[in-house]
Amino acid sequence: MKIVLFILSICAGIPGIAQNSISKKIKTAAEQQSVYAFELCKHLHQNPELSFQEFETAKRMAAELESIGFEVTPNFGGNSVVGVLKNGEGPTVFLRTDMDALPVKEATGFAFASTKTADLNGDEVWVMHACGHDIHMSTWTGTLRTLVQLKYEWTGTLVVIAQQAEEYSGGAGNAIDAGLFSTFPKPDYALAYHINPELETGQIGLRGGPVFAGVKTVEITVYGVGGHGAYPQKCIDPIVIASRIVTDLQTIVSRELSPTEPAVVTVGSIHGGTRPNIIPNEVKLELTLRYFSDETIAKIIASIKRISNAAASMAGMPDDKLPLVHVLPVETPPVINNAALSEKVKHFASDMIGVENIVETQPEMVGEDFGKYGRTPENIPICLIWLGSTSPDLMKQLEAEGKRPSPLHSPTLEPDYENTIRTGIEVMTSNVIGLLKR
Repeated sequence: MKIVLFILSICAGIPGIAQNSISKKIKTAAEQQSVYAFELCKHLHQNPELSFQEFETAKRMAAELESIGFEVTPNFGGNSVVGVLKNGEGPTVFLRTDMDALPVKEATGFAFASTKTADLNGDEVWVMHACGHDIHMSTWTGTLRTLVQLKYEWTGTLVVIAQQAEEYSGGAGNAIDAGLFSTFPKPDYALAYHINPELETGQIGLRGGPVFAGVKTVEITVYGVGGHGAYPQKCIDPIVIASRIVTDLQTIVSRELSPTEPAVVTVGSIHGGTRPNIIPNEVKLELTLRYFSDETIAKIIASIKRISNAAASMAGMPDDKLPLVHVLPVETPPVINNAALSEKVKHFASDMIGVENIVETQPEMVGEDFGKYGRTPENIPICLIWLGSTSPDLMKQLEAEGKRPSPLHSPTLEPDYENTIRTGIEVMTSNVIGLLKR
């Protein structure tokens, strides 16, 4: 017996053998918890709620945390729910999930498809989890249940948040402004998932550095001198000025920024005029800007103001009637993964799914407010992980037909729920235990 115990103690001290043992425990526990998490996901999918309306969803997330022993703070900075679990001395890991759904009418045909509607600015709209937040919440819950089940394998503190209003880009900022990192233990690491239909289940996407672009919205009010369309010489047409502005804005990215610096300037909305024979007094433009560095966005905004003023001046507008360029206060900063933490994630994830299933992804121009957690004075290292969500069989079928999976925000988004959730639980649990290993 002494010889057997001696051999076991030696094996426990060998990193490869010890890690292999932990990986097996994680896989076994994750398999069990993924069954529960999938049932939770179906419930959440059938009961989606819009940004800032996540009342019942928040209650369910709070109940899930309470059931496994977390100290729970509901309604933190809005509808967000914060949980804390202390398991001895050690680092603190922060895990975020988002809760809100989108005003989209579902067309998947799933047995658990959403048939919910909600009020949006006075209009009744269909609601759907078309961005995978139902999977995010379920994977988050399954991961936490697995970590509690395996709490003898790690020591430290978990601070977790079920966050409101990611789609509106207000939720992360609301929680931070409410004192997230001063009210609760300051994290040493912050992690989150986002599903990716372009990756197969069983894969994750990862990169150190820029992952999601920063997003700003700009409104331009172009003034003119209105009048009868038959007497253009007596007017200054703001529609013509606005048209010139739209055209010249295209030169910001193509001629004013370095070709190696990705950015987007898109005019998505133009409103002006009421009748074909009336030259209006003003035209309004709405723009979305995408960027990866503070220097780039500052230059873009300065160029927008210069181009707008120049177009109006060329048309003869006086200095006191130059266009009003308004940068909206709601902002989504870039998600910049910490390089060192990303390497740790890659290492721990490879033990679970194999390094061949870790895809080095490219930066995307879509926005995600998780980046705000990495831009506070606490300077917390963050890492957002893409979670593959399309089944390999469906991917092969679509490729054979010359098609691609339905994208995020699509009414036909078709994730491979069970396998996505199971992989997500395995990988995130492995990362947390790796970071908090005894």
